[in-house]
Amino acid sequence: MTTAPAPALTLPAPYGSCPFDPPPAYTHASRESAITEAALPDGAPCWLVTGYSEVRAVLADPRFSADARTPGFPFLSPGQRQLATAKPSFIRMDDPEHARLRRMVTKDFLVKRIEALRPGIQAIVDETIDRMLAKGQPADLVGDFALPVPSLVICLMLGVPYEDHDLFQSLSRTLLDNTTTRERAAEAHHELMDYLARLAAHKADHPGDDILSRLVAREDLNAQETASLGFLLLVTGHESTANMSAIAMLALLRDPDRAAALRADPALVPGAVEELLRWLTIIHLGLGRAATEDVEIGGRTVRAGDGVICMLSTANRDPDMFGGEGATDPEELDLTRDARRHVAFGFGVHQCLGQPLARAELQIIVETLLRRLPGLRLAVPEQELAYSTENIVYGLKALPVAW
Repeated sequence: MTTAPAPALTLPAPYGSCPFDPPPAYTHASRESAITEAALPDGAPCWLVTGYSEVRAVLADPRFSADARTPGFPFLSPGQRQLATAKPSFIRMDDPEHARLRRMVTKDFLVKRIEALRPGIQAIVDETIDRMLAKGQPADLVGDFALPVPSLVICLMLGVPYEDHDLFQSLSRTLLDNTTTRERAAEAHHELMDYLARLAAHKADHPGDDILSRLVAREDLNAQETASLGFLLLVTGHESTANMSAIAMLALLRDPDRAAALRADPALVPGAVEELLRWLTIIHLGLGRAATEDVEIGGRTVRAGDGVICMLSTANRDPDMFGGEGATDPEELDLTRDARRHVAFGFGVHQCLGQPLARAELQIIVETLLRRLPGLRLAVPEQELAYSTENIVYGLKALPVAW
């Protein structure tokens, strides 16, 4: 980057005292400017985009490439570089290749299809609660509930045997850990891709009513592309919802009045989920892009070859979008806020394909836990909780609860 002065902050910035807030350095930067000079861990300069309008502008502009192989693409760790560039999935491609591959699985995540899955998701949630109750208290709401539920759902949709969950959950966490070395990331990526390739080969001879079987049957997909699609859906399909559901429940448990209001009126749950998605925004490390042309953003000139990181977390707390006269401070959690225009799922052509599924799962999880476990509470002091600050997807390492 030739136009920017010495970077004002180094990424990723450390967290502050509140585990629900973005790092204070990002919040401070967003108050100063919608776009700020920053430095990556290896010293390379990049732009940090923190404003709501500016984040949406970057994510909607085809001049900002999502392809991690584009010169200048920003990486926060060697492991992240390995995950993003080694046989990339369609979220790390630009159109038209991105659109070609995305269309192959879009229909499986349409709202109408997901609505038809609600009874099955409800059954999985209830059965998981039953197992947790049978196991006894205290329980870990992460390991005993939040992780199994989306894993069971995505396994059912993909056609992945749930008995293999220890393997893919462990490998997923390795790949999403921002401290993972490039060598270990390569090993984990190879192991999970090999598992999915073998499963796809099995599906070719023993097809079922699942996404992987339908992908294998296509003549316009090769084996590598099939495994990559399966990889993306499996990893993102369980890890994000698991982290979001656990930390969302913690946010509700911290304020019994909020939980009581939702329990008394379940019709409030969908809106509350949108506000929780906005306020928590678990993609804390942002979304990377690389400029392929000179572009004006937020009054600054981003040159071709410059890396850009869009901070969804600060965008979702931008007072110009979520504040204003009569509105609650966007730094506060307000379950009655109209938060539907948040960017927790990204924006533009690369926004999260699975957001209808995530919304359905979160709505069912919140409503069912509050209804079936009205006495749900933390089993340890809140200050003892540990957070996955090193993970690309922010969350809790464990959430001990009793009821």
